[in-house]
Amino acid sequence: MTDTPPPEAEPEPTPAYDRDRLLAWMAERGIAHATRDHPAVFRVEEGLDLKAAMPGAHTKNLFLKDKKGRLWLISARQDTVIDLKRAPPVIGSDRLSFGNEALMWAVLGVRPGSVTALGLINDLDRRVTFVLDRRLWEAEIVNFHPLVNTATTALDQAAFRQVMAALDREPLVVDFEAMSA
Repeated sequence: MTDTPPPEAEPEPTPAYDRDRLLAWMAERGIAHATRDHPAVFRVEEGLDLKAAMPGAHTKNLFLKDKKGRLWLISARQDTVIDLKRAPPVIGSDRLSFGNEALMWAVLGVRPGSVTALGLINDLDRRVTFVLDRRLWEAEIVNFHPLVNTATTALDQAAFRQVMAALDREPLVVDFEAMSA
């Protein structure tokens, strides 16, 4: 019996965009933004003092997969309650669960704690359906991680809509309080 070396692991795909390329992409398109570096923030509850010093709506972002294998990204104001049991009929999905880290990296180019609507720039195959909290769609300023959780990028509503238009994305806007699209 000979010793067989273990199979080599597949190299992890490199996302098309990282923080620097994302910010350069926005600058090339004249999309006004302000990015502020800060210590890593993994959950909404962390860094509340940092967020208090930054105007605008802060976000929570959920990367989800439904029972049929479809992918979903929900971006909502940090204080929005998202009932994953009641959301499927409103957004047109099947039962939802959280997408795993490998899938998140492969599709959005982000790690847990860094999920962001700006990750849609890496969804080149357009696998993700983007669901946006109505309160973000109406907010004067929205704040998202720029693909890493060690910074926050502020966009006024016009700039956020420029990002969506440049990505050719039309979000499904949902009122999570009323649970209606």
